[in-house]
This record gives sequence, structure tokens and C-alpha cells, in this order.
Amino acid sequence: MALYRYLLKRFLMVAPTLIGASIVVFLLIHIIPGDAVTVILGERASEAARQALTEKLGLDQPLYYQYWTWFTGAMQGDFGTSIRTNGPVLSEIFSRLPATLELTFAAIFIAVVFGIFFGVTAARYRNSLVDQMAIGMSLLGVSIPIFWLGMMMIFFFAVMMGWLPVSGRLTLGLSVNSVTGLYLVDALIAGKMQVFWDALRHLLMPAVALSSVSLALFVRVTRSSMLDVLSEDYVRTARAKGLSMNIVIYKHALKNALIPIVTVVGLSFAQLLGGAVLTETVFSWPGVGRLLITSIGHRDYPMIQGIVLFIVLAFILINLLVDIIYAYLDPRIRY
Repeated sequence: MALYRYLLKRFLMVAPTLIGASIVVFLLIHIIPGDAVTVILGERASEAARQALTEKLGLDQPLYYQYWTWFTGAMQGDFGTSIRTNGPVLSEIFSRLPATLELTFAAIFIAVVFGIFFGVTAARYRNSLVDQMAIGMSLLGVSIPIFWLGMMMIFFFAVMMGWLPVSGRLTLGLSVNSVTGLYLVDALIAGKMQVFWDALRHLLMPAVALSSVSLALFVRVTRSSMLDVLSEDYVRTARAKGLSMNIVIYKHALKNALIPIVTVVGLSFAQLLGGAVLTETVFSWPGVGRLLITSIGHRDYPMIQGIVLFIVLAFILINLLVDIIYAYLDPRIRY
């Protein structure tokens, strides 16, 4: 019963959080300098044309009325119509979402695999050169801005060395039938290995750049959690029985050290969805983040509101899922 009460409490918190976030997003978008009418018609447009377009877009209405119209429509799945393309906002978001998800999944995979490996290794060889290198790498990963790292990777690996493509998801001329929207998966389904390797080459640099901050965080969290677990009595008992260090670490200790790691992985995945904005812009990746930057430049209010609300909703739902997993793994959290 404690678990069900906890889950009910967490579900009830979703609605007010979403409403509060939507109000903040709506107000912030409408107080930034510039307006959609000027962007569309230009500064030399006549006052009559400006007034007609303002009325057509509904921007002449009070802010509270505009918000209520937009929010009630969003709750019914209608995020409005894009000012820039005149297409449904939700359709454009979903058309770009697979690219962002593929980039995010790749980044979280890199961060989890290498973060846990380096974190466990650092804890195993505590205070050694390996440990110091892992800590230094994690500090470096947190300190370097993603956009700067992305540009340096493009300069070195694409421009100077010519190993990897500069931007995009596929080389011009290659294509694959869209089943999931994830090019790696679709290429495997279709059996097109040339497309698979080409998509992987395009994905590698943006995924590594996006994973840098999360990877550094995973290293530190894994190291700290493993150090706590390795000092427990059952670990010393397992070592006294003659078990090898690898078995003790990966079969016994790591399992009990995963609870804080699971929490960080869930939160990092949600943050990567939002953090992909810079990465997609630097690498010209056709995802939701790049669509957001383009929409901001055109003052496309419905599109900006829809994307930000979508990211907020994803963040809330992922946090809720993490809380549920955390409460299941550690019953103490329910109380």
C-alpha cells in the first residue's frame, strides 16, 4: 500500500508542475524582443498589413486569452499551427523527434557504458594514477562547453583528418525506408549495411559531444557509490572466501551500487533531450532542438511553446519513471 500511495502522490504532482511550466514558458516567449509579424512581413510593411496579420495570428488578444486558448488546445493534443510553415506543430515535432531520440539514445549509451566502466575502475584502484586520471577526465568533461567541444571535433576529425562527416544524418544519395525513424535501426531492418555504417559515422561525433557531461557525471557517481559498497562487510567476506576481485565487483558490489546510478541515468536522459539543442545546432542535426532554434529566430510562438512544453512533459514523465524505479529498488524511499 505504501508504494501505491507514493505513486498516486507522484502522479498528482504532474498536473500542477505542467501547468506552472506552461505559464512560465508562455510568458517568457511573449516578453522577448521582436515579434512574428515583423519577421514575416519585414520592417517596411504597411500598418494595415501588420494589423491584418496580427489579427489573423490572434496576437491582438490579451495574453491571458491567448494562453488559455493555447493551453486548452494543447491538453486536447492540438498544439496549434506553425507561423513559419503553416503546418500542425505536433506533426512537425513528431517528424523531428526520431532524430533527437536516436542522438539521445546514442549519447546515453556512450555515457553509461564508459561512465560505469571508468567509475568502477577508479574505485577499484583508489588513489592510484588510474583513479586520478578518471577524476581529471570527469572534471574536464563537466567544464568543457558542448558547443566548443563539438566545433573542435568537427575541425579535427572532419576538416583536418577527414575521418567523419561534418553534419547531417546520411550522405547525400543514400536513403532508407522509415520504419522507426531511427536510421541505425531502419538500416538493420532493411539489411542495408552501407546505410548503417554511414549513419553511424554521422552519429558518432554529435553523440560523443552530447554525452561528455553525462559521462563525467556517471564516472563520479559510480566511483562514489562503488567506494561505499566496497567497504561493506559482505564484500570483505566474499574476498575472504577466495572469490576473484572481478567477480566481487561485477557480480556482488556493482548490483548494490546501481541505485544512485539508475537515478542519475534517468535524470541525465531527460537533460540530454533538452541539451541536444546546442549539439543539433552545431552539427546541423535535423532534430527537435534545431527546430527550436529555427523557430526562435522566426518568432514562431506556437512552435516554440509546443517544443518546450513537449520537453518539459518528457522531463516530468522520465523523472516520474525514475522515482517509480527508485521506490521499487529501495523501499525506504516510499516513506
